[in-house]
Amino acid sequence: MRRREFISLLGGAAALPLAAKAQHRTRRIGVLMPFGTNDSEGQARVAVFRGGLAELGWIEGQNLHIDYRWADDPLTQLQPYASELVEQMPDAILASSTAPVAALLQATRTVPIVFGQVFDPVRQGFVASLAHPGGNVTGFTNFESAMPGKWLELVRDLAPQMTRVLLIYHPETTPHDEFVRGLEMAAPALGLKLAAMPVRDASNIENAFNGFASAGLIVFPAVVTGTHRQLIIDLAARNRMPAVYPFRYFVAIGGLLSYGIDPLESFRRAALYVDRILKGEKPANLLVQQPTKFELVINLNTAKALGLTVPPLLLARADEVIE
Repeated sequence: MRRREFISLLGGAAALPLAAKAQHRTRRIGVLMPFGTNDSEGQARVAVFRGGLAELGWIEGQNLHIDYRWADDPLTQLQPYASELVEQMPDAILASSTAPVAALLQATRTVPIVFGQVFDPVRQGFVASLAHPGGNVTGFTNFESAMPGKWLELVRDLAPQMTRVLLIYHPETTPHDEFVRGLEMAAPALGLKLAAMPVRDASNIENAFNGFASAGLIVFPAVVTGTHRQLIIDLAARNRMPAVYPFRYFVAIGGLLSYGIDPLESFRRAALYVDRILKGEKPANLLVQQPTKFELVINLNTAKALGLTVPPLLLARADEVIE
């Protein structure tokens, strides 16, 4: 063997372990959640996300390090927590929903961000388009534009004699104002009067219910309504209001009815996007995916407590009935 060939072989052999180590180095991601540390829904979403990563070969404590930030008070903690995560120089960040994405984009325009569920990310300025996000953000939407109208129809189905409906929404979630205006335009044809109440905290929520006993209720998805879900459900029960919620986890703890996506499925799919980013793909090229299924969940115990008879056709449509 010639001396030059021998040296080349030695160099290649020495390089192999280094290359292998580079391919299997520990990667770092962040997780920003607008839930308290002990919130059951927040924990369930993270567990599904972490499980999805494990199925793809990313094991926390082995080849993956995850920095978690739980916002017990989302109004004050999301922005500083977003900055803290960006300072860790992660390979990617999982953002639960609209408010965490907005906070992260204040801190970075380069670190890849995957969101689990966001309402109309184009209108909110998070992505250029669903097919071509174009920046450092991509992920999964949670509703279509016609969804609020379907919520209104469900309230009417539950209580045909009802004439008033209370809408609880977060005014700083961009699409909500448009959806409220749309519902207010559609309501007169249904013989309904709507009262749209913007809420930002627990005291706003309590005040919103004043004077609405026995009216219908539609709760829009937002950090504030998710954080204070038990308060909203208790107030709806106390005021004997047939209520429609955006997610199953409201109904699981006593809400009457929900129609929307399964958030856990979105977080399972988010793990696939984080995996692709860790393997070199760019968020700009990963299309924003829309929901493929909406589920209708009814709590019959709550219906009985309110003295409501759920129409048989509605029960037949339900994906799940809680008794």
